[in-house]
Amino acid sequence: MTVKTKTLGKRGEDIAAAFLKKKGYKLLFRNYKCSFGEIDIIAKHKKILSFIEVKTRSTKKYGLPQEAVTPAKQTKISRVALEFVQRYKMDNRAARFDVVSVQYLNDGYEIDLIENAFELTLD
Repeated sequence: MTVKTKTLGKRGEDIAAAFLKKKGYKLLFRNYKCSFGEIDIIAKHKKILSFIEVKTRSTKKYGLPQEAVTPAKQTKISRVALEFVQRYKMDNRAARFDVVSVQYLNDGYEIDLIENAFELTLD
């Protein structure tokens, strides 16, 4: 991953975090890591635990940002989420997987929140 890509991703995550806070999400962790991988944001929204993947693009050359949350990525996120739930003894809480898409445009950016973007996947 290039420095430019990391910088773009970090800016996208900052934008997503501010957007989620305005929507009433309480951020618990950013860039939660374990041996299975990483989840960009873990938050509570109302009484639901939300595992959030943020995808940022500066061009449509490679498709929409949310299209990068492939089945393989969903499996990785699911494994990290299970580890988190077990570690913090939250297995009795309702949970979901959300995706925040940040697309830079000439005059700013467009942000989309996809709640319940995918189901728990362990294949």
